[in-house]
Amino acid sequence: MTASTSEGDGGAVGVGAATPRESVRHLALRVLSTAGQALAQLATGLNTAVLAGLLLLWLAVTAATSVVGVGLLMAPSLLRALHALAGRERERLARRGPEVVAPEPPPTRLRLALADATTRRELRWLVRHSTLGLPLGLLGVLLPVLAVRDTAFPLYWTFLPANTTATSLGVGSAHTWADALAVALLGVGWIAIVLGLTPGMARLQSDPGRRLLAAGPDVDLSLRVAELTATRAAALDAHATELRRIERSLHDGAQNRLVSVAVLIGASRRMVARDPAGADELLERAQSAAEQALAELRTVARGILPPVLADRGLAGALSGLAADCAVPCRIDVDVPARCAASVEATAYFVVAEALTNIAKHSGARHAVVRARGSGGRLRLSVEDDGRGGADEDGGSGLTGIRRRVAAHDGALTLTSPPGGPTVLTVDLPSGS
Repeated sequence: MTASTSEGDGGAVGVGAATPRESVRHLALRVLSTAGQALAQLATGLNTAVLAGLLLLWLAVTAATSVVGVGLLMAPSLLRALHALAGRERERLARRGPEVVAPEPPPTRLRLALADATTRRELRWLVRHSTLGLPLGLLGVLLPVLAVRDTAFPLYWTFLPANTTATSLGVGSAHTWADALAVALLGVGWIAIVLGLTPGMARLQSDPGRRLLAAGPDVDLSLRVAELTATRAAALDAHATELRRIERSLHDGAQNRLVSVAVLIGASRRMVARDPAGADELLERAQSAAEQALAELRTVARGILPPVLADRGLAGALSGLAADCAVPCRIDVDVPARCAASVEATAYFVVAEALTNIAKHSGARHAVVRARGSGGRLRLSVEDDGRGGADEDGGSGLTGIRRRVAAHDGALTLTSPPGGPTVLTVDLPSGS
């Protein structure tokens, strides 16, 4: 009985001893992941902070030259640049955390801007981000470099010239292995700072943007709520339309072919004894109908989610569409990272529908498809040199394209004057 109790205790100790090791490993991975995300956020914040510093300098020049009237002429351009940079910062923050809801577009006329609360909040953010976000972003870039430089110092210090500064701080020289190891300990200190302080530095850098660039409590968000409601309704409509299209394709195509196969096989079975030649002919027709049904099923499957996207990516899929287009088409794709599968599928169907419209209705001789991915957005444009005059109410499929784009909270712009050219532009969140 005593031995049994000891084994039970030993088993309990063994199980309990494994859990702390796993907890330490998970904790270490979480700390490393958090520090890596913080460094990435500080680095991206450095980009907007540099632009904020340049914009702040422009603001000072504009204010100084306003006494002679020159600054007044630059004010509208300055305000547009300010609003654009604030919008870029909102997009950056949304990629790294909760969405920063933008207020109504602020004015760009100087007199109205001086009384506009949103513009004043953006100016306050500009000052704080250029004075606080810039040094924090620089630290986020320099700290990993300092940590690697000092930690690895014992590996290369013997190759340095005599009396060379040893530490990244610019003081001290290493003459012995003890000095080199002391520099390595400094590198370990940099690593500790990176792991321990960079998450707080990232929050400190992003806090002014989240507080000052978001819509204030006095802003009416009913328009945004209405927009999201309409987007959700469009997504449901697009989903229902797609289900109806699939049902029609299966009912009118593959199902009819399979019924024909069943009828032909039944007739051939009845004829096989008395008319083998006729039965063989019916079986050939049944085989042909089965092959056509299989081809139609493959077409329907490709219409749900084209496998070429998974096999070749968006660039390869768009190249395939261009190769199959009846109008000579050039593809220009620059999308460094993969987008979400649903976004790539939407982009594929948008381009497919647009090229189909060009081949059927435009009378164009050439078409160009461009795709650009940057800043968390995927931008598509399809241009042709046809007769123009494209209209969403003309049954050309543009309404379906708009619904697909709206389902992702994207934007569609169509420019098609009579005589052409026609340019269809789509802006989607990449969702990557």
